[in-house]
Amino acid sequence: MVNSEHPTRLEGKYAAIVVCWLLGNGCLFSWNSMLTIEDYYVYLFPKYHPPRVLTLVYQPFAVGTLAILAYNEAKINTRLRNLFGYTLFFISTLLVLIVNAATSGKGGLGTFIGICAISGAFGVADAHVQGGMVGDLSFMSSEFIQSFLAGLAASGALTSALRLITKAAFENSKDGLRKGAILFFAISTFFELLCVLLYAFVFPKLPIVKYYRSKAASEGSKTVSADLAAGGIQTLPGGGEEYAKEQERKGIKQLLLENIDYALDMFLIYVLTLSIFPGFLSEDTGSHSLGTWYALVLIAMYNVWDLIGRYIPLLKFLKLESRKLIMIAILCRYLLVPAFYFTANYGDQGWMIMLTSFLGLSNGYLTVCVLTSAPKGYKGPEQNALGNLLVLFLLGGIFAGVTLDWLWLIGKGW
Repeated sequence: MVNSEHPTRLEGKYAAIVVCWLLGNGCLFSWNSMLTIEDYYVYLFPKYHPPRVLTLVYQPFAVGTLAILAYNEAKINTRLRNLFGYTLFFISTLLVLIVNAATSGKGGLGTFIGICAISGAFGVADAHVQGGMVGDLSFMSSEFIQSFLAGLAASGALTSALRLITKAAFENSKDGLRKGAILFFAISTFFELLCVLLYAFVFPKLPIVKYYRSKAASEGSKTVSADLAAGGIQTLPGGGEEYAKEQERKGIKQLLLENIDYALDMFLIYVLTLSIFPGFLSEDTGSHSLGTWYALVLIAMYNVWDLIGRYIPLLKFLKLESRKLIMIAILCRYLLVPAFYFTANYGDQGWMIMLTSFLGLSNGYLTVCVLTSAPKGYKGPEQNALGNLLVLFLLGGIFAGVTLDWLWLIGKGW
């Protein structure tokens, strides 16, 4: 079953890179849509701090679900896991439109609870897809995982660009905020359906993807069997005690101990990022000449530079691969906390835009450096497990970050 042809000669490499980018985009497109229309939710639910509450609701579902999935990753059908995640994204995004239509765009506690429930569903979907895809791509080409991670960031940049366009288009019309938000989620719903179809029918049939999955199966991976079947490969290698012994893999505990620095890297990157973005940027940067556009511009700048940062490691001479240097860079990044505090209180909007851009650039760059370096030297099943573990720490960092984000409200009536 294992294709002996070298992967560089297999067809479908560039198609796989494009599909990975689109699937990465779909992994966060719905959630970023919800974050990017925070100005609408702040208007609709002024008493409930939606930029912070929605993120805080999302994270326990994401972390809790992924913890269960990461622990059991060796037994889970990756194809069903990812298809379930993308389908849940599609259904949940559609529900945002249904809730908006059913309530005629009115606020209130009941509507807010409904939006919070959908936010929790996004968290469950994200845990299925992000961990599943990073684990799946970890035993393939590093270009695939880089493209997937760039797609994650691109979802933020695209949603920010769309939000600025819809805000400008509907700014002077009656009920303009609501119309912009509806258009936004209609686009998101269509895109999530596209991701379901791409993962179900296109990705598993690409020759280079079949090659890597066959290779992982030959190294003892059982999670790829359904994807191989979808690609037209029915038989898996196996049989005999000698084969089983040969294919023994390291356990989750051993992989974590060997890669604890990488796990801490992911945690520390996202603790800092989410303690500032999006809650602090949406609510605590004061009033400036950009008015209601200010928070949208900050979020857009973060997303654009996060995307740029994820492409920088493609230039080999700019990619950090030393484990010590990666950790030093991540720790130095914490100097942004006092920088944001003083800029919010004493600086003008130009300095805040610059700091936000650097926050995004460093977030994207360091994420790719860690997730493309960590799986090297392991067998396919171990790379899959390690990818799941690192995404678990990433989501744990996000959860801790959005919790710490509330500390910015100290002295402001809380």
